[in-house]
Amino acid sequence: MMVKSHVVLGLAAWAAAAPLLHRAALDPTLLALAVAGALLPDVDHPQSWVGRRTRPLSTLIGAMFGHRGLTHSALAVLGGAVLLVQIGTRHGAVAALAVGYLSHLAADMLTPRGLRLAWPLRRSWGLKLCRSGSLMEPVVVLALVLGVGWWRFGR
Repeated sequence: MMVKSHVVLGLAAWAAAAPLLHRAALDPTLLALAVAGALLPDVDHPQSWVGRRTRPLSTLIGAMFGHRGLTHSALAVLGGAVLLVQIGTRHGAVAALAVGYLSHLAADMLTPRGLRLAWPLRRSWGLKLCRSGSLMEPVVVLALVLGVGWWRFGR
């Protein structure tokens, strides 16, 4: 997905997760950290929004692991989950980063390219709902945001 979609979905994921983690859903600092987490996995792509701002680190990570490699793998999911379970409930900053990060991975699984969860193996998993940058991407993002809004506020 594109940067704007990751930002929106990171915010929506934090709005949904924050109350479950006993955190303020609209805390500006935690929202900013959720957005940062939602952009962080693309540090492996030097041409991405975050990659352009973290050179030469993004160039090194991209060369070593490739785009949607280690930073988009089950190891990253496990790391995010461990942070949430072990640290996240005590430290809102870590929770917000982890929720944002996990939202990025979930969003990328909606694209045909999916995620190489068993990295370094080549097989990828995904739902193939929309291509990155396609006209369908904002429709899928809107549906997810409306679903989160309904679940969080409309029931």
